[in-house]
Amino acid sequence: MRIHVVDAFTDRPFAGNPAGVCLLDPGEWPEDAWMRRVAAELNHSETAFARPLPAGADADWEIRWFAPLVETNLCGHATLATAHTLRRERGVTGTLRFRSRCSGILTAHAQEDGSITLDFPAAPGTEVPVPDGLSEALGVTPEAAFRTGALGDLLTVLPDEATVRAVTPDLDAVADVTRREDLRGVIITAPAPEPGLEYDFVSRFFSPAEGILEDPVTGSAHTALAPYWSARTGRDGLTGLQVSARTGLVRTSVHGDRVHLNGHAVTVLDATLLA
Repeated sequence: MRIHVVDAFTDRPFAGNPAGVCLLDPGEWPEDAWMRRVAAELNHSETAFARPLPAGADADWEIRWFAPLVETNLCGHATLATAHTLRRERGVTGTLRFRSRCSGILTAHAQEDGSITLDFPAAPGTEVPVPDGLSEALGVTPEAAFRTGALGDLLTVLPDEATVRAVTPDLDAVADVTRREDLRGVIITAPAPEPGLEYDFVSRFFSPAEGILEDPVTGSAHTALAPYWSARTGRDGLTGLQVSARTGLVRTSVHGDRVHLNGHAVTVLDATLLA
């Protein structure tokens, strides 16, 4: 069986967010334990497994995502990586439909410039008090915090880009907060320092309880970031820069209860899975 490593939300290797992609044969899913072991072996923030669906189904492929420790409900960069792989390996063109277990039908549309646009459910936030212990865990007190519903993240707003970049969290403490509050992870975000840059806001994402200390570029988090910054700026189309060590750009646009996420992807490894 072939397995691929794809850097998503970047147009150059060794940047963006690496994801494992495993295209399965038609039929039943492999055992969950096997998929967890593959994801743990690759040890990227996510590995996507996709299997083709029969003609006439509500989607073309069914997709599941595994972090190193758990199965996750939604992953943007691994979906982008899977769509890229299907174009590259199977010659798929146009729009792909992915059936997911928890997030409905997700689509991926190939653009003329080689990028891919994902259509995901929006995750608008509900403002809540900053959870006890989070400021100490991050080393900074957020200006505001928002729960993101089914996405399961806490979006926290910091004053500026420099503060976001300077955060050095106590990841054990962050994991304790997310477990106690039943969260997948914590997003920190701030506006771009000035207008006219190639991005409108910055972010970082931490999910240590799921084995993701800091995710390089988190597509799913932008389903919450896009509605927040769109409401704050009055603009539907925005670009987010995730300021991890690898960095990556996510172009976003809000369409009612949906968010479009656009980016490029680059394959960096093709291999044969022997186990």
